[in-house]
Amino acid sequence: MNKDLYLSRIGYKAELILTFEVLKDLQKAHLLNIPFENLDIHFGNYIRLDIERIYQKVVVNKRGGFCYELNGLFYELLEALGYQTKRISARVFDSKKGYSKEYDHLVIIVEIDAQEYLVDVGFGEFTFGPLKVELDTIQQDERGDFVIDMLDENWFRVGKVIDKAVTPQYIFKNQQREFDEFAEMCQYHQTSPESHFTQKRLISKPTENGRITLTGDLLKIKEGEEVTEAVLKGEEAFHRELWNHFNIRIERGTAKDG
Repeated sequence: MNKDLYLSRIGYKAELILTFEVLKDLQKAHLLNIPFENLDIHFGNYIRLDIERIYQKVVVNKRGGFCYELNGLFYELLEALGYQTKRISARVFDSKKGYSKEYDHLVIIVEIDAQEYLVDVGFGEFTFGPLKVELDTIQQDERGDFVIDMLDENWFRVGKVIDKAVTPQYIFKNQQREFDEFAEMCQYHQTSPESHFTQKRLISKPTENGRITLTGDLLKIKEGEEVTEAVLKGEEAFHRELWNHFNIRIERGTAKDG
């Protein structure tokens, strides 16, 4: 992995010292420049947990990815820069189904000066900066207020705070995981009709004041409080907006290779 090319991909040009502020800037730069997307699932391009393959896709070919790809690759960059890191598994909250299975989401923990921070560049609409792993403290982020508490004696819970009400985002155990431990759930999300990733194609990235999203055949652009939506008619329109807003061209692959 070429660190300089990766840093260029996310537009990061500042100094590289192992501080919280640099970590925060790296996370935000990553989010603003690399979209969250599941398009390979819908175009027949199999996603394998292979860092070199993911690096080629995301950095060299300037694509996006979903959590296993984005956080999996960002973990490697942070390790290469010298941060003390670990991969962790998270279970995502659904208001109808409760918490998902283990390994449903890959997140990163970074330790700086004996303080741990939750780092996530693969969860769609979430924080711009790391969250301190500190219990019952409301933390203010550019994208909203968040809090970490304990669901029980084993599980940390991350919640978003809106008007004093807390909506769970996901739970996690603060335990190091190996990359290949996520392979079964990565396979599930590409093949199961029950996975929300197989049900609708999606690509999305934040802007400084909003978000741009292509989902199904709908283009949604949010800037501040203003939201505009356009229904796209046909594949040509989808691919045109994919290029216009994300600078991505994608081709349908051959049969999936598990």
